Amino acid sequence: MSSRHGSYFGATELPEDMQRVLRKARRLEIVSIVYMLSVIAVIYLVMGSSQAMRAAWVEDLLSLVPPIAFLVAARVAASRPDRKHPYGRHRAVAVGHLVAAVALAAMGLLLTYESLSGLLQREHPPIGTMQVLGQTVWAGWLMIAALVYGGIGPIILGRLKKPLAEQLHDKVLHADADMNKADWMTAGSGILGVLGIGMGLWWADAAAALVISLSIVKDGWSNLRAAVAGLTDTTARTVDDKHEHPLVGRIDDYLESRPWIAQHRSRVRDMGHVFQVEVRLVPRGGQVDLARLHQVTEDLRAMDWKLDDVTVSPALRIDEGETTSAPAD
Repeated sequence: MSSRHGSYFGATELPEDMQRVLRKARRLEIVSIVYMLSVIAVIYLVMGSSQAMRAAWVEDLLSLVPPIAFLVAARVAASRPDRKHPYGRHRAVAVGHLVAAVALAAMGLLLTYESLSGLLQREHPPIGTMQVLGQTVWAGWLMIAALVYGGIGPIILGRLKKPLAEQLHDKVLHADADMNKADWMTAGSGILGVLGIGMGLWWADAAAALVISLSIVKDGWSNLRAAVAGLTDTTARTVDDKHEHPLVGRIDDYLESRPWIAQHRSRVRDMGHVFQVEVRLVPRGGQVDLARLHQVTEDLRAMDWKLDDVTVSPALRIDEGETTSAPAD
């Protein structure tokens, strides 16, 4: 149902504050798309034969992929689980992350090859003049103005998106924020390349294009590693993939605090925005109390909105090496 969009991730109803965060993130991504389309048009009109400008233009084109992937993935992930997708469609976020990463890495490698070729062939890109309001102007100044225009906005947008990505645990939005914050490097490198050409340094343009290309490759590679790790069911990690997610430790600490649990093992899998939690535990004395099992499930769900899909099951024993034991009486 369309009325569910913006309020749910699959079967998980978002708290009111998270609904506001999601709406704000969507608005920011729409603003990003409109803004980047204007940047792409401006740079295309002034880029001439400069490799650095072309690399900057391609990066701006690629910067459309993450916000579009976020908007599509968030809408798909909001769909209600059904018989065909009993776990929901949370993996749409991981798929969007992977698509954006592959596009970045592939284009970055292509631009790196072209930049190196330009250096090896000692290409001398000319920058001529243009007529602006009846005045003859060196085209390099227009290129620099376009790069400044294209570099300021993403820095601001990236800073606004990052906290939202952390709150929603959305890795596509986080990757987009990282790319936005790094766009100052693209603008700065392009400006140096254009100024270098104006000073007669033939290699400056290709060198600037190479720096931009390597930045794209770095973004693509880091996001590709994170996307593949997420699809291979690693233990849930923070949105920047630097650390194990704090909720993993909180779940184990909670289970440790239950004196009636002799042994336990938990598995926390990142499904996209939400986590799937599986807990196996051995009750002391071997007696299974359904009310206690139900209480554990509800307590874990109440710990955080992301822990809505929780399964708790009793076991006769758990092999050593895959267990966390509760403290002895």
